[in-house]
Amino acid sequence: MSLESLQAENTDTIVALATPSGSGAIAVIRLSGPNALTIVNSVFKGKDLRQQASHTIHFGTIRDEGDKIIDEVLVSLFIAPHSYTKEHVVEISTHGSKYIIESIIKLFIRKGARAAKAGEFTLRAFLNGSMDLSQAEAVADVIASNSAASHQVAMQQMRGGFSNELKQLREQLIHFASMIELELDFSEEDVEFANRLQLRDLVLQINKVLHRLIVSFEQGNVLKNGVPVVIAGKPNVGKSTLLNALLNEERAIVSEIAGTTRDTIEDEINIQGITFRFIDTAGIRDTFDIIEAKGVERTRQKMLQARLIIYMVDPVQDAFDEVAIQVADIITLQIPFVLLINKKDLLTATQLEQYQPFNPIFISAKNEEGVEELKEELLNQVSLKDISVDDVLVTNIRHVEALQNTQASLDKVLNGIDNPITSDFLALDIRQALHHLGTITGQVSTDDLLDNIFSKFCIGK
Repeated sequence: MSLESLQAENTDTIVALATPSGSGAIAVIRLSGPNALTIVNSVFKGKDLRQQASHTIHFGTIRDEGDKIIDEVLVSLFIAPHSYTKEHVVEISTHGSKYIIESIIKLFIRKGARAAKAGEFTLRAFLNGSMDLSQAEAVADVIASNSAASHQVAMQQMRGGFSNELKQLREQLIHFASMIELELDFSEEDVEFANRLQLRDLVLQINKVLHRLIVSFEQGNVLKNGVPVVIAGKPNVGKSTLLNALLNEERAIVSEIAGTTRDTIEDEINIQGITFRFIDTAGIRDTFDIIEAKGVERTRQKMLQARLIIYMVDPVQDAFDEVAIQVADIITLQIPFVLLINKKDLLTATQLEQYQPFNPIFISAKNEEGVEELKEELLNQVSLKDISVDDVLVTNIRHVEALQNTQASLDKVLNGIDNPITSDFLALDIRQALHHLGTITGQVSTDDLLDNIFSKFCIGK
């Protein structure tokens, strides 16, 4: 389905609650569409909204049939094209009563609006040219951001940082594509308008940019979704005590009985703007207890999925040789890890010397000693200190796949230049690269793609 046909379908007026559902002091109901002003004006007692300027707020009442007052409200006007959707947008601030909200929305629907679908306001903003597709996706990331870093990265993308970089790449490719298309018009005269050496240099430059963007996904994904950190170790070494110390609350049950934690317990904290998702796991040991055995197996699965592993040791109960074997096994996973030695006040001089080659952190989880040092090491391990959130970072797996497909098409262009092929095949590969780039920003889109993206939005956005 083309953008034109999608735009033609979105000509009615939609309404939805724009604030979280449930009782609260204030709620905002949003309408967008050609009849938004007319519909609200028909039930609003105050000024004639159709005569008011854009970006103004007006006090009055919303009244049902028979002049029954539903609520006193503030009405904000955003006249097309000066609105989020580039349509007429009206926002009604009401009291947060569930009864009031439902009554007003039902009234607007009776007057000709329809209930908005998930993400439909942002979809209209995209269809009407207010933002491209990658910016629209960033709107959802801004809403979901739960740390300073994830918020800033999402804002940078929503304001067009990523889009601008892709725009430059597309413009350069389009120029050469047009030159090669021109060659096809003069194929019988055997002329060459697109310098193959210049095209080769351009493709190599673009591939460097694509590689940088693809590699940035690892950091971008960390900033967006947080760092999954597994706390592992033998039973009763203090894993749950450590989790409680990190979270500064009694999140996990602490007991001297080995095997108390039977399943994973997850929670997150923010360290200097980065979200870390800590996963407290069942102690690793051989056991005949079926439930505990399942917990141990789940621990091993979580370790394989982790971005970082904290392996915790109790020097009183864990023999050094056993710890060395466990550390060797973790190294084979090729996942960054921190060796944490608990009960540091009980360490002997010999143990201190034995563990030093592993660069451990010595703590007392019970007394919350060494916790700040651990937090500092976690930041060092994920290598985010030197990353500026002002850099263009890719945070969306869909974008990564499109960039990888673009790179694959450009590799075919390089191969076609180095092993000369006809201009029509070269043009085909360049068009394919442009197509993949276009799927990121929405120059190329389908209704299935748009439905998949915007269905993940909350209703009212």
